Amino acid sequence: MRKPATDTAEKALELRERVKKNKPNFVRQESWRYKRLKESWRRPRGLDNKMRRKIRGWPPTVNVGYRGPKVSRGLHPSGYKEILVYETRGLKKIDPKTQAIRIAHTVGKRKRTKIIFEARKRKITILNLREIKEAVEEEKELIEEREKEEELEKKEEVEETEKPKKKRKRRTRKQ
Repeated sequence: MRKPATDTAEKALELRERVKKNKPNFVRQESWRYKRLKESWRRPRGLDNKMRRKIRGWPPTVNVGYRGPKVSRGLHPSGYKEILVYETRGLKKIDPKTQAIRIAHTVGKRKRTKIIFEARKRKITILNLREIKEAVEEEKELIEEREKEEELEKKEEVEETEKPKKKRKRRTRKQ
């Protein structure tokens, strides 16, 4: 499902993947030594710090050299630029060829289904679609039911107008 804007973006994405494979897993200094220190990266500071001084045998530090290609920065692996959407009005500004939407996690089920419905009409790619497939199916079922009810009402109206009035038979008294 790769549809990036240009060939250069596609090549940049492939290059980014290759660079990422060679990138080390940066860990906080001495997080392997103490349980109280998590592995999440913190910049090493301090006069005698071995990691800061890049002494052999210590893990590598975060560096500009590990950066990916400029063209691919901010792009989703599919090649689209991600746009966060909170309501259907946000879909008007989106270019389906180069941009894809991610529905915000704070959006509720009802509004989410409306956004998905509108995005499908405009052929916009949705990056986090799998979360609410049931809601979309429910919405489709509701729409189908409403259509059926409207059809039945129309039929009833037509039948009522077409039916001639029946003449009542008068009862006669028995004497």
